[in-house]
Amino acid sequence: MPRRYAALDSDLFATRLMLQRVLCVRGEDAGRMFYQPGRFTRRHALPATTMALLQDFGSVMALDGEAHKKRKAMLMSLFSPLERQRLVGLAAAEWRTRFAQWTGNAQVVVHEAAQEVLCRAVCHWAGIPISAEDAQERTREFARMIAGAGSAGPRNWRGHLARARTEQWARALVDAVRAGQVQPAFDSPLNVIARHRDADGELMHRKHAGVELINLLRPTVAVARYIVFGLLALHDHPESRARIAAGDDAYTTWFMQEVRRYYPFIPAMGGRALHAFDWRGMHVKKGTWVLFDLYGTNHHPAIWGDPEVFRPERFDRRQSSGFDFVPHGGGDHYSGHRCPGEFVTGDLVKSALQLFAGEIAYDVPPQDLTVGMRRIPTLPASGFVIKNVKQRHPRESGDPC
Repeated sequence: MPRRYAALDSDLFATRLMLQRVLCVRGEDAGRMFYQPGRFTRRHALPATTMALLQDFGSVMALDGEAHKKRKAMLMSLFSPLERQRLVGLAAAEWRTRFAQWTGNAQVVVHEAAQEVLCRAVCHWAGIPISAEDAQERTREFARMIAGAGSAGPRNWRGHLARARTEQWARALVDAVRAGQVQPAFDSPLNVIARHRDADGELMHRKHAGVELINLLRPTVAVARYIVFGLLALHDHPESRARIAAGDDAYTTWFMQEVRRYYPFIPAMGGRALHAFDWRGMHVKKGTWVLFDLYGTNHHPAIWGDPEVFRPERFDRRQSSGFDFVPHGGGDHYSGHRCPGEFVTGDLVKSALQLFAGEIAYDVPPQDLTVGMRRIPTLPASGFVIKNVKQRHPRESGDPC
């Protein structure tokens, strides 16, 4: 899409995708248009095979109106600052355990390790009893869902098989909570989801409760990709390591935000117009399929000036409108479809950067670090391999790796 915008010297164009007409848009004004509450629905806006792996039908993403508001408020309540801090603390403990295990190992593929670290942490945070063996199985299944979401063929099929197994597991957890066989903490995500009542006052259907539980866990595992991109950025910009290792929280925040802006993740979000409206002199009919370009907006030259340069300082005192910086969507988290886990994603990436920069030293051997732009979601080809890991003495933490 960015190449087409450049060729047409325009922030919108119409084309055909999967034999259907679609309007592709990017930029801050397009974000305001696309994320206006009540204007678009996510139903029938993504291929069914992708929707089933990303969110699934019956999830908050597929709801509109009051049903969406009630479900979204429940999910947002799970990510209070204290709860985010608790999840980050659990993940940090898992990372430190791994660091001790890695000392003396030949090499480590960080993406693989990060997925299991995050899976174990988020399950414990959610109040889900899970053994080491179960954590490995759940990690494999979540990884297959994530890897298969933007593909067709065997990779997508493996993702759906994994999704079916995981949904059975999640529904069984919900059933056990409702039957009193499992008694998680009252305010734990597992208990809150299992006992949530939708806008109609009825207990959420067990299938939908299982879906929302997965949609809390799987995206957290997907944060492993942002962590790997963050480590790739540290490798490419080693001058940043000392500031992060020294505990410069403001700079680490800028660095994390630039990672989320610069590197590719989900390229675009789709919507179907719920009613006709006019925008930029154009009449958009009810049912029109629109793709809002997330990556293209995060790389828009009119917004960012030098979008292809990795420069954390651009976030110093930057005030976002909510529609110009959109790695997790735009608009309001409560009333719109912006991802409820955006803040905890940033927290987890920041924590990992601080731990890798400040608590261990390691070598990055020769490997294929190219990021394929034809794969969704993408990743450095090698998964980011490190070797010769050693834990740092605290006074060494500011030294370059």
